[in-house]
Amino acid sequence: MEGVQEQQKSQPYGQEDESEIITENVGSAQSVATQDGSYPPIVDSKVEVLHDKVTKQIIKEGQGQKPSKYSTCFVHYRAWTESTQHKFEDTWHEQQPLEIIIGKEKKEMTGLAVGVSSMKTGEHALLHVGWELGYGKEGSFSFPNVPPMADIIYEVVLIGFDETKEGKARSELTVEERIGAADRRKMDGNALYKEEKWEEAMQQYEMVLAEDENNVKALFRRGKSRAELGQTEAAREDFLKACKFAPEDKAIARELRWLAEHDKAVYQKQKEIYKGIFGPRPEPKPKSTNWLVIFWQWLVSLLYRLFRCERVKAD
Repeated sequence: MEGVQEQQKSQPYGQEDESEIITENVGSAQSVATQDGSYPPIVDSKVEVLHDKVTKQIIKEGQGQKPSKYSTCFVHYRAWTESTQHKFEDTWHEQQPLEIIIGKEKKEMTGLAVGVSSMKTGEHALLHVGWELGYGKEGSFSFPNVPPMADIIYEVVLIGFDETKEGKARSELTVEERIGAADRRKMDGNALYKEEKWEEAMQQYEMVLAEDENNVKALFRRGKSRAELGQTEAAREDFLKACKFAPEDKAIARELRWLAEHDKAVYQKQKEIYKGIFGPRPEPKPKSTNWLVIFWQWLVSLLYRLFRCERVKAD
């Protein structure tokens, strides 16, 4: 592990390692929802019956093979109760994909697993799941909060999957297996990064960080991808975390400076916009000269002086 860390420190994170260009898995999906994610997207594609309690509509086609039993799948998803449209889960918001092993999923994830097992890498779909394959008759009163007998709507993207005969969860992998899995995903991310497929690359780096949250190169590349997508605050978090582990790296410092300059430019632009809306502060107008008032004041002053002169003579 120390050797891996030393290799990371010796390579500038803004440069490519040519040995990392080979890809192991194909494709990834754009994980941006069709709406803002508050409510399920409206989909008009054909309804496919996967199970008497599960139907699917494809939002975006995937590619390659479908996962087999015991494949470890990585998905992003949102979940709503169908009757109330209450959203109770959102991995996009949490910025952490879900790991699900087909055939070894949690009981409440059975319907979701049925849907995922029918998907190809990169596929984006809408699932309708009956309560029997969801949170059941009792529902869930902790986290997530799901009422009893609630049918569920899932918006889900299959980011990618690993074929494993044993069906091991990440917690069951050896250190060597976890490093190997992280390296494969990092290579996938690097290939997508070179093609400027920012959304897909970011997802692969998310899976790398699921294995090794302190992977400096993955943090840097995910931050770069987020910056390209306009997610400047999330990008800054990645660069600052990477900077803790590689404080002397010039590429990381350069990206942080760029974000600071970007923030300054945005601030100046906002000032100009507000100035244009409200207009410049009006200058005080000089008072117009009222000659009649001036003449009257002069006349009163003159009469006053004449009156004083007459009074002095009388005395």
